[in-house]
Amino acid sequence: MIAHDGTRRGFGRGARRGACQARAVGTEPGGTQLPATLRRIERAAGALATASVARMDETLPWFRALPADQRSWVTLVAQAGVRSLVQWLRDGGGRADSTQEVSDEVFAIAPQALARSISLQQTVALIKVTIDVVEEQVPHLAADGEEQQLREVVLRFSREIAFASARAYARAAEVRGNWDARLQALLVDALLRGDSSDVLASRAAALGWADAPPVAVAVGRSPGGEVAAVLHTVYRLARRIRVGVIGGVHGDRLVVVLGGAADPLAATDKLLPAFGDGPVVVGPAVPSLDEATESARSALAGYRAAPAWPAAPRPVEAAALLPERALAGDAEARRRLRQDYYATLVRSGGELLETLDAFFASGGVLESTARALFVHPNTVRYRLRRIAEVTGLSPLIPRDAFALQVALTVGRLDPVTPVLPTPPGGGRAEAR
Repeated sequence: MIAHDGTRRGFGRGARRGACQARAVGTEPGGTQLPATLRRIERAAGALATASVARMDETLPWFRALPADQRSWVTLVAQAGVRSLVQWLRDGGGRADSTQEVSDEVFAIAPQALARSISLQQTVALIKVTIDVVEEQVPHLAADGEEQQLREVVLRFSREIAFASARAYARAAEVRGNWDARLQALLVDALLRGDSSDVLASRAAALGWADAPPVAVAVGRSPGGEVAAVLHTVYRLARRIRVGVIGGVHGDRLVVVLGGAADPLAATDKLLPAFGDGPVVVGPAVPSLDEATESARSALAGYRAAPAWPAAPRPVEAAALLPERALAGDAEARRRLRQDYYATLVRSGGELLETLDAFFASGGVLESTARALFVHPNTVRYRLRRIAEVTGLSPLIPRDAFALQVALTVGRLDPVTPVLPTPPGGGRAEAR
């Protein structure tokens, strides 16, 4: 047995091997020795592990429901835990240079998949059961007069095992978090590129995406810093409003896919703390992730054009930025303005288009418009109301008037091509 002063000085590997060979056990470095107790624990190690697993099966319903392979992993961990207690006692019962090394080995014996199958809360319950069993056996395990010292040792060891479990789950969470971040970045990149629905579906399934409708994409400036920290803020805010999200940071942009939000614009408003300064644009809602490329493209086009509207709300819908998007060269915005507004006015009759031209030419003055058209001002008011009804944009509202002016310009530059009757040859002829 190592002398008292020898134990105090023996912090090297040689001293530790000497301590193991002599089985000198202390409650702390240089503390009271428990060699007799250690021998009893070594003999009872297998029985303690078996009793712990039996108690788990008896008291934890979820443990009984585990598959056989996962139950066997837990059994291995319980056996390793008892062996770790023995080794921990051999090495000095809490000495700083051996505690973490021994306790981490308890969880290293099981596959990493165990951390994904059993939650941290369930792991704590398993540890508690094992420690309870060991504490109940203290009167039988401890030599005469060493019961209290053994209880203190078990208490300290249980604390170290708890820390070891937290470390194991932290490592597993970090690995999973890094992997999820890469998958999400790839998924967002696939959305922006317009990859096939099969690619989107496979990557979304790996992330556990539920694809709850509707789905929309929001784009804004990233606040900067670590990507993991940025996405963590997004997920935390999304959990509060119970919305599914997938996020990715592309350059200085934060792209967030929202699922299951009845009002994507309102949901994005709740996520604003996750974005940096500047505009945040929300694309149109679509039924599923397969069609989210359309929403992503609209949101990106709106984000690029948003600086042209300094007074835009935050967040703002991509559709509200159609004029700026068209001026920035967005072909989809030009198509929408031409078909949804200009073509609608053309189909509704020439008088509405004529009235709108005269209204803009007169600077938005009703009386001047009426004189230019040789009609009563009330007729002008009626026609302006009709324009608002058929297009959804009121010429009396400055922002809507700007959108209508751009729509007229785009419509006349890119006129809608009328479709002619099918010729005798069966081909489809269009007017040029």
